[in-house]
Amino acid sequence: MIPHVTNAIKDFILEGNDGFDFVLCEIGGTVGDIESLPFLEAIRQLGNELPENHAVYIHVTLLPYIASAGEVKTKPTQHSVSELRSIGIQPDILLCRADREIPREERRKLGLFCNVRESAVIEARDVDNIYAVPTAYHGAGLDGEVLAAFGFENTRMPDLSRWTKIEERMHNPEGDVTIAIVGKYTGLKDAYKSLIEALTHGGIANRVKVKLDWIESEIFEREDPTPFLEHVNGILVPGGFGQRGTEGKIRAARFARERQVPYFGICFGMQMAVIEAARNLAGIGEANSTEFGSTTEPVVGLLTEWMKGNELQRRQMGGNLGGSMRLGAYPAKLGKGSRVAEIYGATDISERHRHRYEVNTAYQKRLEDKGMRFSGMSPDGLLPEIIEYPAHPWFIGVQFHPELKSRPFEPHPLFASFVGAAVEQSRLV
Repeated sequence: MIPHVTNAIKDFILEGNDGFDFVLCEIGGTVGDIESLPFLEAIRQLGNELPENHAVYIHVTLLPYIASAGEVKTKPTQHSVSELRSIGIQPDILLCRADREIPREERRKLGLFCNVRESAVIEARDVDNIYAVPTAYHGAGLDGEVLAAFGFENTRMPDLSRWTKIEERMHNPEGDVTIAIVGKYTGLKDAYKSLIEALTHGGIANRVKVKLDWIESEIFEREDPTPFLEHVNGILVPGGFGQRGTEGKIRAARFARERQVPYFGICFGMQMAVIEAARNLAGIGEANSTEFGSTTEPVVGLLTEWMKGNELQRRQMGGNLGGSMRLGAYPAKLGKGSRVAEIYGATDISERHRHRYEVNTAYQKRLEDKGMRFSGMSPDGLLPEIIEYPAHPWFIGVQFHPELKSRPFEPHPLFASFVGAAVEQSRLV
């Protein structure tokens, strides 16, 4: 296994890196755990095979503060470095996580006993948000030590003014909005990590703080959603799998449509909005998804269940094998004059997908006759990618996952627009 790991990393760095000057490779876990040993051995071998000053080892470690002793303890770090050195890896830099300032004497001690220059013992103190990390590490000297370890001399320090601007907007917003996330995994917020960050990016773009109101969708299957949603400025229904909590998501979509509250449905959230429209606007009372069992009105289903003959063959010849998961980047065509085309500033886009079930185009005309527009389709016109209500202040559902392409300096246009609509809604109440 070790030679395969080593060769894969080395081949990428030396041959397949598409012109990148640096590659950052993270080895997770704890030094000494058996699971990480093959990967540590791989990077040890790689460091030997690469030319001098072409590999730098940064050891991320924790310096716990023992309140009863009133001091930061360095022994765990000394032991982990000893483990690394025993397998042939000498860290060049120690990145020391701590919840307070690390005293100069402790940094000196770590440098002395870990065989690292004192200046290469970098304080990585906790910060209030992840976007403060680059400037904090710069202030602690990490970038300078990395450059020195690579043998670069008199290199110009980076311009972090963009990060400073991000921090300023995070700490001094011009207002705030409340977005309700109606999901089924709200007890584990990490399940929505990309979503949380994308909403933060939308807030940065609009100079507001985005407050999240987490609501378990099953609650709406027992109770009226009004008391939970009447105070929010926007409703987001994210992706998910399985039947649990689906009726609650459908009721959230109905609330947003009828009360004119900005709504953003992502993947599963789009499908629930389509089912809601089919039932309550188009009068298709049995409308449902075959993901939850058999139904006489499969508004959502596997391609193999509703796409027949030449259409299915076309999809399969294109590499999309019916009921298999549609995973990765796919292109889409946006309708001219649609809200999403205005938001993107384009009619040809590419977005990342992760789903198996699709909205059934057999119901498209009946839904469009009731005011829903299928404003984004696959290039062949067979798969719905985006729906919207032109008469609604902001109601958009997408089959893909735009949160995966959002960045702090480049917020995804849909998230920036959604938060902007929430800002407008907040001014009406």
